[in-house]
Amino acid sequence: MAKITKEAALLYHSQGKPGKIEVVPTKPYSTQTDLSLAYSPGVAEPCLEIEKNPQDAYKYTAKGNLVAVISNGTAVLGLGDIGALSGKPVMEGKGLLFKIYAGIDVFDIEIEEKDPDKFIEAVKAIAPTFGGINLEDIKAPECFEIERRLKEELDIPVMHDDQHGTAIISSAGLINALQVANKKIEDVKIVVNGAGASAVSCTKLYVSLGARLENIVMVDSKGVISKNRTDLNEQKRYFATDRTDIHTLEEAIKGADVFLGLSRGNVLSQDMVRSMAASPIVFALANPVPEISYEDAMASRPDVLMSTGRSDYPNQINNVIGFPYIFRGALDTQASAINEEMKIAAVHAIANLAKQPVPDVVNAAYHVNNLTFGPEYFIPKPVDPRLITEVSMAVAKAAMQSGVARKQIEDWDAYKLRLRELMGYESKLTRQLYETARLNPQRVVFAEGGHPNMLKAAVEAKAEGICHPVLLGNDEKIEKLAKELDLNLEGIEIVNLRHDRETERRERYAHILAEKRAREGATYDEANDKMFERNYFGMMMVETGDADAMITGLYTKYTNTIKVAKEVIGIRSEYKHFGTMHILNSKKGTYFLADTLINRHPDTETLIDVAKLAEHTVRFFNHTPVMAMLSYSNFGSDQAGSPAKVHEAVAFMHRNYPELAIDGEMQVNFAMNTELRDAKYPFTRLKGKDVNTLIFPNLSSANSGYKLIQAMTDTELIGPIQMGLNKPIHFTDIESSVRDIVNITAVAVIDALVDKKKASIK
Repeated sequence: MAKITKEAALLYHSQGKPGKIEVVPTKPYSTQTDLSLAYSPGVAEPCLEIEKNPQDAYKYTAKGNLVAVISNGTAVLGLGDIGALSGKPVMEGKGLLFKIYAGIDVFDIEIEEKDPDKFIEAVKAIAPTFGGINLEDIKAPECFEIERRLKEELDIPVMHDDQHGTAIISSAGLINALQVANKKIEDVKIVVNGAGASAVSCTKLYVSLGARLENIVMVDSKGVISKNRTDLNEQKRYFATDRTDIHTLEEAIKGADVFLGLSRGNVLSQDMVRSMAASPIVFALANPVPEISYEDAMASRPDVLMSTGRSDYPNQINNVIGFPYIFRGALDTQASAINEEMKIAAVHAIANLAKQPVPDVVNAAYHVNNLTFGPEYFIPKPVDPRLITEVSMAVAKAAMQSGVARKQIEDWDAYKLRLRELMGYESKLTRQLYETARLNPQRVVFAEGGHPNMLKAAVEAKAEGICHPVLLGNDEKIEKLAKELDLNLEGIEIVNLRHDRETERRERYAHILAEKRAREGATYDEANDKMFERNYFGMMMVETGDADAMITGLYTKYTNTIKVAKEVIGIRSEYKHFGTMHILNSKKGTYFLADTLINRHPDTETLIDVAKLAEHTVRFFNHTPVMAMLSYSNFGSDQAGSPAKVHEAVAFMHRNYPELAIDGEMQVNFAMNTELRDAKYPFTRLKGKDVNTLIFPNLSSANSGYKLIQAMTDTELIGPIQMGLNKPIHFTDIESSVRDIVNITAVAVIDALVDKKKASIK
């Protein structure tokens, strides 16, 4: 997990438009007619319909996809009672998570009121606006009464996520950890350190799942919660133990099977863990410092099953695995509540997901991921794209079966598809790239190590855990630049290829390259001279296996880079050309654009190779290609110049790949508008299909096209992604941003993993 500085955090929240969320129109508004429909007089019609049938608010307004994140700021994260306004950044952040993980819109509402009755009245007064209410960061014990009353008095889902989110995720983890340990929940002894809202809710849910109350010991800041104490509130009294022989955590933990920590850091010692039963389960969930560090817990004994609340260790208990999807299922059934049946359904859906094969952004045939159910993986990762479908559907089904659903879902396959379409592939794609790369980070050479953006990207990629960076360049200059930029180079290798200590490696690389290209006029002396150039040296590192992938191109001429790549790495034997692709993630969907970098004026043969490479690459990213080969003319209307070349390429693809959805040449508006294309040209192989892959007729149009989109919209672009070389050599655009380079690094790592997988199969 990257180190977060105060300056970086403040800049993130303040740069550009302050805050993290905004309201965006969902209907047309460009004409006077649009505005008349949006407001007066047209808006009167849905108002009258809702007056007749209040349930129609779900049909005509945003209510059915709108959640209120409400807090009074009395228990904000680890900051305590900092006030309603001070907690607003957290509430906005919760809104962001709702949106990016489940497509749910949020208004964050901060109420300056500590009196529970007045707080409840304020929430009830605004409740008609929303389809659900997420209570957040409200201190105990008031939070229990506030949630209870609101659930009783409102007819929409209400959930205090601090209680139930952690309870649901940790319960899923507990079910699976017990399976790994070969234990039964009704038999295990559980010690809970902490007695706040989260601890109480977690433990109650464990009891609902089968844990026995007599096997549970809860500990607060004053020691074991026992029946002879007189300072207990209602929630604590429920868990008070009859035992009189234990008073401290150290005494309670002896022989225990499970430790749940929701308290403060460093209260559980290695000796305490050693005193637990065989295969102990330790959930140390205090954040950012857990009750015992992952390293100390694992060092205490080899059989411990460990979870924390941190993303940099296995089995993270993260509420984002639950709350977005629980509300998604509740909203989609217009549920009147989130009840116990829905929460337990979420528990089992999350637990079961961890036992399934782990997905990847690449085609399933590559089997890149190595996560399998067991001690290191018994909780799904937060970026798992299946959470939106598996958990939401389970919650929706439970809402219907338990009688709180006011809308029935009849076609579950259609609902599953709608959930996928709701999220698109935008944020999901980037998250999956990073998650996949983190599974097995590779050695990646960053050719222009002295460039600020390349240096920052290497440091960020290391911090993200997606690669082991190797910087090429003058070590003194790089270290000086890193100091100026306040970058930590710990764990990052710097190779000064001109240094005397690299003489042996330069000579070795020169011999290999000279031998490889001997019948093309290459000599050792010439090859040795080339090893003083970063692209030659870096690519030879990849060619010889000294590195797994390489990133270059920030200030290198493409013509030189292309020449070196062909000479050192070579083009895959089934092609005569290679190319690049950009992935464009938009609200309309994911699109693949080629060739955006390499081939200036492609002839028919080159266009055929680009189309074949594009088809392979789109499948690499787990999409089914629907391909349009573009031009300024349509289907032979201009029979000279570049349209003719595209026309011939399409004819070849039709003859040799009859099952592939590809057609052209066509103008881009016909490619992107299925109805227009089908009406005008009903004969196309693409009839009824939405195009997701665009093959441009030349480099100028492809390069200008994606850069125009990049300049005029906030659409995410990933690329250029290399297609067709024998090894993972990936190029950046000139002056690419740090994020662009890190994204390409993740792609390069996955590319290297796939190459290794193929090699092992051979």
